[in-house]
Amino acid sequence: MNTLFVVIFLIIFAFVLIAVAVGLRFLETRRKQEVKQVLSVIETGAPPSTHTVELLGSPEEEPNPVARFLSQFHFYRAWKYRLEGAGVQGSPEFLLLLGVILAVVGALLGWRLHFLVFQTFSTIAGAVVGFFLPFIVIEHKRRRRLAEFEAQFPEALDFIARAVRAGHALSVGLELLSQEAPEPVRTEFRRLFHQLNLGASLEQALNDLVKRVPLVDVRFFVSTVLLQRETGGNLAEILMKLSNVIRERFRLKGQVRALSAHGRITAVVITAVPVLLIVGLSIVAPDYLGSMARDPHGRMMILGAILGQISGYIVMRWIVDIKV
Repeated sequence: MNTLFVVIFLIIFAFVLIAVAVGLRFLETRRKQEVKQVLSVIETGAPPSTHTVELLGSPEEEPNPVARFLSQFHFYRAWKYRLEGAGVQGSPEFLLLLGVILAVVGALLGWRLHFLVFQTFSTIAGAVVGFFLPFIVIEHKRRRRLAEFEAQFPEALDFIARAVRAGHALSVGLELLSQEAPEPVRTEFRRLFHQLNLGASLEQALNDLVKRVPLVDVRFFVSTVLLQRETGGNLAEILMKLSNVIRERFRLKGQVRALSAHGRITAVVITAVPVLLIVGLSIVAPDYLGSMARDPHGRMMILGAILGQISGYIVMRWIVDIKV
């Protein structure tokens, strides 16, 4: 029975991998066709086709039928920009498919190992953890990338301000920044410059930048540039003052993070000590907790302790998470 179960699982897993490979190949082919069309428009100077206008103006519409169906939901649009903000080459439909595959794997592991005492609860928990694991990884990479962008952003504003003060246009300053700035600022402003170069309006390109990099500082920058285009003024001086404000805010944020470090460390220690104690007891005295796990009331106590640890850690992190 176990051998048959393993064989069926391997066959299903192989079919899923083949389907993913075929889907990725199809998406890569369509993307290459889109790039060739855009390059042909640039080289020949011919008016852009309807498909090219959709590529620049409405990123919600995709040639892939699955993506076209998923684009009706807010999830697809939000995670498309989150993937770009994380610097990951991929699509929301692939991320969703990967989550489903890992959910099946997690459910099977939970059913076989029942690591949360109850087999049904372990199966559900394994499926939930497996499904959300790719999204958690992408969100972690996105947060790290946003933190790097936030640290580099004041220097980027100073660079644009110096370029404008030297007599260059804003587009030239963005082009120079996309060539000279470190990652991830270089990639984001290169996307911004390429959108402007391919015919997108400044407002649309800046709004896409905000969707990819949803930081308060970037919103200030976008509002400043758009307001200056409508009302006029010295853009270089405005950007220099904005970079100073962002530096002061970043310094205050660092001070708050240093003051709240004790609370974060306390949350980690309080959560980790019971887990380490259980691991140590399982090694030193395996029967000490085994009798408790075999008793129905003991299982309920263990389950309550696990849920209490998770909820306690979430509450402690919420307390020390101070927004600046």
